Parts: sequence; C-alpha cells; structure tokens
Amino acid sequence: MSKYQEAKKIVTNYFHALENSASENVEDLLKEFTSEDYHWRGVYPFREQNGAKAVAEKFWTPLKNSLKHMQRRQDIFIAGINEIDGKQWVMSMGHFMGLFDSEWLGVKPTGKMINLRYAEFNCVENGEITQTGLFVDIIGFMLQAGINPLPPSTGSYFVYPGPKNHDGLNFKDAKEEESIKTLELVNKMVDDLSELNDSGSMGCPPEVLEKSWSKNMIWYGPGGIGASYTIPRYQKQHQLPFRNNLKDKKFNGHVCRFAEGKFACFFGWPNLSNTPIGGFLGLPGGEISADMQVVDVYCREGDKLSENWVLIDIPFWLKQQGLDIFKRTQQILNPKL
Repeated sequence: MSKYQEAKKIVTNYFHALENSASENVEDLLKEFTSEDYHWRGVYPFREQNGAKAVAEKFWTPLKNSLKHMQRRQDIFIAGINEIDGKQWVMSMGHFMGLFDSEWLGVKPTGKMINLRYAEFNCVENGEITQTGLFVDIIGFMLQAGINPLPPSTGSYFVYPGPKNHDGLNFKDAKEEESIKTLELVNKMVDDLSELNDSGSMGCPPEVLEKSWSKNMIWYGPGGIGASYTIPRYQKQHQLPFRNNLKDKKFNGHVCRFAEGKFACFFGWPNLSNTPIGGFLGLPGGEISADMQVVDVYCREGDKLSENWVLIDIPFWLKQQGLDIFKRTQQILNPKL
C-alpha cells in the first residue's frame, strides 16, 4: 500500500458516510471516525470545538438541516506529511451543494440550489481522525442568497472552478519528488512575503510576485474580496488594497502545511495579525489589531504557481473589531419580532 492510502481511505469513508447520514445521526457517525480527544477548528461563529457531540451540535447538524440533500463536490483531494507537526493530514477542497430550505446563521432560505465553498483538513492517527480544520466561505454563501453584508468587492465572486486541468483529485499517491518541488516553491513565496512584511513596506513590486507566480495567475479569494486574474489585476484588486490599507502585519505561522504532487495547502490559527487603517473591504479603519485565519490551496504548473484558492475568516476578523455581520444581517433582514 502506498504511503497515504490508509489515511485517504479513512477520510474518504468518513466523507461518504457523512454525506449519506441523516442529521440526527451525525454525532454517532463522528464518534465512529474520530478520536475521544477530537479537536475541531472552524470559522466564526463556530470556532473551536472538542469532541464529536459538540461538533455535531454546533456545525454539522444545523448545516445538514438547512441544506437538504447536501453533496460534497470535491475539486482537490491530497494528503501529505505536515511539515509543522510531522503527522499525516488529508485536505479536501470544493463545495457543499444542496437545497437551501431552512434558515442558517440568520439567513433566510431561498428554496434553491446553493454552494458553500469549503476547505477541510483532517489529521489521521492510528486509524482515527484526531484534528480537523474546516473553513467555509459564509459571505460567499450569503451572496448567493441575495445578501451582501459588505461594500462592493474589488474582485469578482462566483462559484469557483477547480484546477484548470481537472487533475486535483489525488486518490492515488503522487510522486514524492513533485510534492517536494511544490512545497519548496510555496515556502519560497511565503518567505518572500514575510520578508516584505518585516521590512515595513506597504506595497509590493510585481517583481516580487513574479519570482514564484505565473504572470497569468488566478487568485480565487473569499466572498467580500472576490477573484482576480493575472498579476496586475491581482495586485490592483486584492494585494495592494490589502497591503496599503492594513498596517502592523505579522505572520504567526501555520498549523498545517504540506504538498502532494503539484498541489499544496496550509492553514493557520491565526496565520496573520494586522490593523486596518481604512479602505480594506471598503470599510473605515478602526486602529484595532485583529487576527486572520486563512486557508491557501495552490496549484503549480512547471516552476511557477498558477492557481490559488483562498478562504479567510473575514467575519471573525470583523467581529474582533466590533462588527458581527451575522447578527446585523439577521436584525435587518430576518428580525425575530
């Protein structure tokens, strides 16, 4: 058996069972696949949960009750050795698709199809899932339901595709040398940007990006920011607003970072800390330092990164500054009179 086949099989079986499970059975299902000290990390308002019961009650049961006939539509599936803790992790990225038939997080149902973008990291030890990092794009979900909780975005938000070559599902293990090549390139890119942060520079010369990025890069950002295509448009529509309108940028490291084949991924808790000075997301600056939980999933073509899918827990970043977009949305559009 190949290096990651056992871990991949456990996670695949878990996904299949979860998709076909009734919402009232999720807790028992989680207990079957997870360890007694199971630790789960998610976006706001779910945050950190411990044990199958809490994860089922807080996240999976409400979601499955809201999205009827929910399917997991994977675009990328990879496994590898996390270079942070040396353990085996499996990452799945794509969308949860279903019929939005019941209220979720104060958002009124539409009775129509909806896609909830996700990236899920599972640590597998001794035949059990011991840790999960599950990020979902709730602002993107709200946009599909006809609600925009933020000013107009600089990029374009839509239901994002998977890799251009449709080769992101690595159910068989990829060649180790390709994985090494990809992770080295991602780490080089992270080091370049960290050096820029440490220098105090607010902007970013395009030559810095061109060291590791294809000129025709695609950046699939979260709802509230949107996607951009090519280095010039990426800089205009995301990177420069981010760099010019946030100060005191600090990189805090990652919980998980690995690569398989030409794909790589990471998430942090938190990845970054920064302080808004006005302009980012079209909002005023509050001079309050806030943490950002971020997921990045990369595709490498040749010696350059070509595509990047990003999830940022923007609602939590805003909550730290005094704005709860879920509470505000419910009070305005779905009040409990």
